[in-house]
Amino acid sequence: MSERDGLVRGEDGRLRCFWGGSTPDYAAYHDGEWGRPVDSDARLFEKLCLEGFQSGLSWLTILRKRENFRKAFAGFDPARVAKFGKRDVERLLKDAGIVRHRGKIESTINNAKRALELIAEHGSLAAFFWQYEPNPKLRPKKLDREALRAASTSAESLALSKELKRRGWTFVGPTTVYAFMQAMGLVNDHITGCFCRNDVEKLRKAFVRPK
Repeated sequence: MSERDGLVRGEDGRLRCFWGGSTPDYAAYHDGEWGRPVDSDARLFEKLCLEGFQSGLSWLTILRKRENFRKAFAGFDPARVAKFGKRDVERLLKDAGIVRHRGKIESTINNAKRALELIAEHGSLAAFFWQYEPNPKLRPKKLDREALRAASTSAESLALSKELKRRGWTFVGPTTVYAFMQAMGLVNDHITGCFCRNDVEKLRKAFVRPK
């Protein structure tokens, strides 16, 4: 395995996905979070909102501001964010700790309201989102760098994006939604040979899908 395959060897001797070894922040995120299945509504809502904020930026920029985002958006509790008004928007536009983009801030507040509607209908965001988990049997058995780069969307992310938009969500295009699915463990896109891939697969097999 080599960088050509999409893997890099860290100072600890472990092979990681090429992007996971570029900075200490990425390594920690790659090793401890990315791809591990999540059923927490707050974390699911947070990630989808932050993917929207990332649009046009790098994930590293957002990752380094994540704690600031959490403080600014009440821990991404949909019930609390849904109550934000114009004063909150103006407050957030002055907050240098986050990405000060009016459209993305207003989108997060709107999406919180839409999230509450989904929770009322499905019981939880987790129950709704996990309906869109791809069939693991139809996933590639081997994933290399080129395959990962090509996998920017899927039939499931297209369907989920379309449904969210129909329900009034914003900043939820299919590429954004697929990145969300990768991060929250709906798919295991750790490259074959990455030390995390088998660990994530074990977690996914043991994970109780919300209903």
